[in-house]
Amino acid sequence: MKTKMLCLNILAFLLLQNAFGQINGKLVAADGKPLVFANVSLLKAVDTLVVKNTQTNANGIYHIENIAAGTYKLRLSSVGYQTWDSPVFEINSRSANKDLGTTVMQESTRQLGEVVIKASKPLYQQRPDGMVVNVESSLMTKGSTALQVLERSPGVVIDHRNNSINLNGKGGVMVMMDGKLMRMPMDQVVNMLSGMNAANIEKIELLSTPPAGYDAEGSAGIINIVTKKNKKQGTNGSFSATGGYGWGEKGMTSLNLAHNTKNVNLYGSYTFSHDRTYTDLFITSSQNMPFWGGDVAVIFDSYAKRVQNDQNASVGADIKVNTKTTISGNLTYNTSNAALITTNHAGYNVLPDSLLMYDGVNTFQNRWNNLVSSISIDRQINTNDKISFSADYIYYHNDNPSQVQTSFVNKHGEVAGTNDSLNSPQQRGFAATTIKVGVAKVDYTKQLNPKLKLETGIKGTYTTSASSSGLESLLDNNWVKRTESANEIYMKEGIGAAYASFNAQISPSMNLTVGARYEYSYTDMTDPNTGKSLVNRKLGVLFPTILFSKKLNENAELQLSYSKRISRPTYNDLASYVGYSDPTAVYTGNPFLKPTITNNIKLGYNYHDYSFSLLYSRDDNPIARYQLSTGPSKDLLYISPQNLSYQNNLTFQANLPFKVSNWWDMTYSFTGGLSQFKGGGYSAFPFQKSYFIYTFNFNESFKLPKKYSFELSGWYNSQWYNGTTKINGLGSLNAGIKKELNNNGGSFQLSVADILRSIRVHVYYGTLTQEPFNIKSYVDVRTESSKFPIIKLTYSKSFGSIHASGQAKQTTGDERDRLRKD
Repeated sequence: MKTKMLCLNILAFLLLQNAFGQINGKLVAADGKPLVFANVSLLKAVDTLVVKNTQTNANGIYHIENIAAGTYKLRLSSVGYQTWDSPVFEINSRSANKDLGTTVMQESTRQLGEVVIKASKPLYQQRPDGMVVNVESSLMTKGSTALQVLERSPGVVIDHRNNSINLNGKGGVMVMMDGKLMRMPMDQVVNMLSGMNAANIEKIELLSTPPAGYDAEGSAGIINIVTKKNKKQGTNGSFSATGGYGWGEKGMTSLNLAHNTKNVNLYGSYTFSHDRTYTDLFITSSQNMPFWGGDVAVIFDSYAKRVQNDQNASVGADIKVNTKTTISGNLTYNTSNAALITTNHAGYNVLPDSLLMYDGVNTFQNRWNNLVSSISIDRQINTNDKISFSADYIYYHNDNPSQVQTSFVNKHGEVAGTNDSLNSPQQRGFAATTIKVGVAKVDYTKQLNPKLKLETGIKGTYTTSASSSGLESLLDNNWVKRTESANEIYMKEGIGAAYASFNAQISPSMNLTVGARYEYSYTDMTDPNTGKSLVNRKLGVLFPTILFSKKLNENAELQLSYSKRISRPTYNDLASYVGYSDPTAVYTGNPFLKPTITNNIKLGYNYHDYSFSLLYSRDDNPIARYQLSTGPSKDLLYISPQNLSYQNNLTFQANLPFKVSNWWDMTYSFTGGLSQFKGGGYSAFPFQKSYFIYTFNFNESFKLPKKYSFELSGWYNSQWYNGTTKINGLGSLNAGIKKELNNNGGSFQLSVADILRSIRVHVYYGTLTQEPFNIKSYVDVRTESSKFPIIKLTYSKSFGSIHASGQAKQTTGDERDRLRKD
């Protein structure tokens, strides 16, 4: 009897376990794209009462588990699509798991009432491949430039000395705009971002371990800036105007227009920005220079006045030829005109008792144009197959002439030095660069089964660059070319790539992406005058990628990723140009630079909206720019990019959002860890350094009565090293207040950047190892806001009308911004 009861209990237990089932499936639109955050409801078949709710993930996949035995149906819904109800099905011990496969949702055509969006995305979101900054969630966006928003992002450091960008304590960052690499020198990329309206940006993706579909370029990762796409039906747009002052006047105006119908989307935007800014530079230095005849102490002051005008324009169209084919085209034009006048004063105390005075006025006129044209065709072959083709053409031209007027006298007021090219009282420089890039790629996607997806493609990039630069000195009323500075280079570079990636939904809570990208590149640089080959390199590398995520429960997720990446030397890095710095120093490139190969491993954990990650990276031959070395003649200082031996980084990142009340939200972000590097190939003495580096960001947002809102934000970057150069920590505190006008009248926003006037860069040479000529220098860069905070007032308004019948009534952008935070 006891045995019989025991068997019955075991059988009942097993039946009870099997009575709890699970349901999974996937939602896609008619074009095959996954529907994210769609509503999935499990209903009782008898009375349609809701049993459980969930949403689709970023791949359109949903999963419901722990379902008791019974008869059910599933209801799927998403804004703009027809609600879909499944046939009635049963969950029991014999049929515990239900796979509904892929469901194609049809667009809704019935009249809807007013649509009000109240959901708010967190400021920061962690994904297996990196971090996403939802720019629209920050009040400080309007009135800011894209560069200012980027500088406030976790782990991002803008080096104001040389217009470069670091990510997670490392250089070698590539910047993309809507998934396309910005193929221009990094300092020009920074200048362009400084003239771009941040109000036109939807989000910024900080990708430390991008998947195989992305270019492998960028050892520190990729920063992808995603602009807004206005998909409201009818004709609509937005307008904003900004005026401000810091140490000089600022101005920006922006207009966005879109006309969307069922099959055709037309859009365009234009931004004009004006910025007058000032920068001070103070240097104290000691050195032993053969040019001076021995030991010398130097005090150097520089005052720079810069006026920059930028224009950014874009037009495009998306044409839905039929239900399966879409053709898209886009044309983007960026132009910048900057005038820079630098006044320099230096005192050289040549020991024991000789005193020399140097005064110089450098005038630069930097003009550049960048044109990007793109066309793409997307074809949905069937529900599970999609193919796309795209082609881009980029044209970039930069012209940077300069004039140098100097006075170099001894303590008696007599002209010092000889009347040669180094000491000529009048010099001029010329530099012109033209870059042409052609890109073509084909991507193919196939849903092999409900749980396995293939992505593959090929890509080809061909680049030509032509550059001419040099310095001339006025001697005996004749312009004489400085032979050590003359440079003319022609470069050809080709990159062929092929990739394949498999995405597997191993279980409803577990996702794995495994991919590999192979890239073969060749670089050929020649002197067109002599035909001499300066650089001829070929390199083929396989770049594997692994992205894994495991949902532990409804609130927690574990992520693991690995990627291998490369940073190839830029054209400016390799070119043997020479730029004037002072009578004893020049800027130059380095044609012997090697590419950087990087391996990244990242472990991430998300709990609710909190995210944590640990990233380890190993860089072989990292590139450090603006390093000091001796020239061929051994009496001239060269400032050039150089390869270090290696760099290791172990970085921890935490993003912590808190909702104190319904009117107060805060977000804190920390990125920091250990960094170790070793170098010495270009230095007389090998060097090695291990140190702790970190960045800290915070954001406090307050909703106030009468449609006011207030935001306080700040960031701080700790001390860090660029090769042998040490840079002290610096930070900024910013604030903004916004007022929404009644009757959709737009909004006003007042913002103040660098309230504490703390963006001041302190740089040290000669602290890590002995520099050439035993140079020991301290450089104090006093940026504009260190003199006076930058204050801006912005007015913005969205407008539009709905002409297409059967479309939802929609609020204007400003009203939607207000409702989203209610």
